Amino acid sequence: MDILVCIKQVPETNEVEVDEKTGVLKRDGIDSKMNPYDLYAIETALQLKEEQGGRVTVLTMGPPQAEEIIREGFMMGADAGYILSDRRFAGADTLATGYTLASGVKKIGEFDLLICGMQTTDGDTAQVGPAIAEILQIPHVAYVNKIEGVTETNLTVQKDMADSIERVEVSFPALITVTKEVNQPRLPSFKRKLETRDWEIKMLTLDDFADRKEEHYGLKGSPTQVERIFPPESNVEKTTWEGSGEELAGLIYNKLKEMKFV
Repeated sequence: MDILVCIKQVPETNEVEVDEKTGVLKRDGIDSKMNPYDLYAIETALQLKEEQGGRVTVLTMGPPQAEEIIREGFMMGADAGYILSDRRFAGADTLATGYTLASGVKKIGEFDLLICGMQTTDGDTAQVGPAIAEILQIPHVAYVNKIEGVTETNLTVQKDMADSIERVEVSFPALITVTKEVNQPRLPSFKRKLETRDWEIKMLTLDDFADRKEEHYGLKGSPTQVERIFPPESNVEKTTWEGSGEELAGLIYNKLKEMKFV
């Protein structure tokens, strides 16, 4: 089974500045890590590989320093890695990101299964995985929390619908996005780090794609743009009361009533 996992490098902190002109996060100088949900996607791929045999490839879109998370994928057990890196990809919204990743998948080759984390911690839209599938015109299932079975032709999964659990069967090629309930990611292996330190990570740019129209990528290809980002207001006002249980209960009730909670 040939499996491709889409991963992303995200900021380690939520205190990230935004470019006022473009609405794009300023990532320079910010410590980064692999998107936590993507660890579950990689683990899902590795477990399927151990069960069915095959190959796991990791793919990311970002600057050259995104090599760090590709190396982390190698340490977990991935067999190959690609980075889509081009300044013309910068500032992409979810649609342009999905189109870029789908273009990268087409360039790399054919896969039985694509796996993404449910969402990223720097965007939280949960849109990119399904967008990739729609652009590639393959079936997809989001919010998968359990792999029930796999055959040569299809995959059976459970998906979390918040109020219910659905059981879905899809034929290959297909794409799924996984939640944190699907498994427990393994730790990166130091032995694998030594074994894979010289492995090549292939870089792809817009010039490698079949569609080289710049208006389909980055800011130019993004129909949505961030108008304004601001931190939520922080209220740190504190009040300390002393008294008996009955007195305190009355004070709390009066305060809640004053704030119109009761």
